[in-house]
Amino acid sequence: MKIQPYVEKLNGSSECKSFLEKNPDAYVVAGFFILDFEGGENIHQIDYYVPKEKKVAAFNLDGKINVQMMKMLNTKKVPEKLDIKTKVDLDALQGILEDEMKNRGISEEIKKIIAVLQTVKGKKIWNLNCVLSGMEILRAHVEDKSKTVLKMERVSLVDIMKHIPGGRGLQIPEMSSLTGEEQEDKKEDIAEKIKKIEDLEKELRLEKDKLEAKSSKKK
Repeated sequence: MKIQPYVEKLNGSSECKSFLEKNPDAYVVAGFFILDFEGGENIHQIDYYVPKEKKVAAFNLDGKINVQMMKMLNTKKVPEKLDIKTKVDLDALQGILEDEMKNRGISEEIKKIIAVLQTVKGKKIWNLNCVLSGMEILRAHVEDKSKTVLKMERVSLVDIMKHIPGGRGLQIPEMSSLTGEEQEDKKEDIAEKIKKIEDLEKELRLEKDKLEAKSSKKK
């Protein structure tokens, strides 16, 4: 899977042209992709930041193009611009991850990759969350320019469940010593992590149901 055809589809669409006419100051801030190697339910989305509204316009590029305006958790934090042209393409992510997994002795198979492409402190970074065959989550950061894995960690379903909100062990760090702005940044970080955890929990439950269904058919 390549990014460029989706970028061309977006740039040539009447939806995008109309959006940019109304929001000439808007700029690309992120790419959001789901690569489903088992079910084939892939998602391709490119996000624009609209400064005057302090909102994000998310363009879904699968089928008919549609756009959804979304509020930002922290309106004081302005996202960095993203050049959507990449060194690493979508179809290369799996191979990069698998090579590093072998180096770390991780033998599970990647079932799904949830990829977010952003500019972080001037560097183009792939933030990846992967559903593995062993009912675990693999998290990794890949620098686009060097194609280098900067960070990789494996998290079990049990560990994730411990951090699900609603009285199930969510740990909130002490914030009394932080300034008001630092507290807002910390709250945003916590909210983003909670959202990611909830999304990953849903993905894991779907994978679990699929595995159980396959097991039942074999019996």
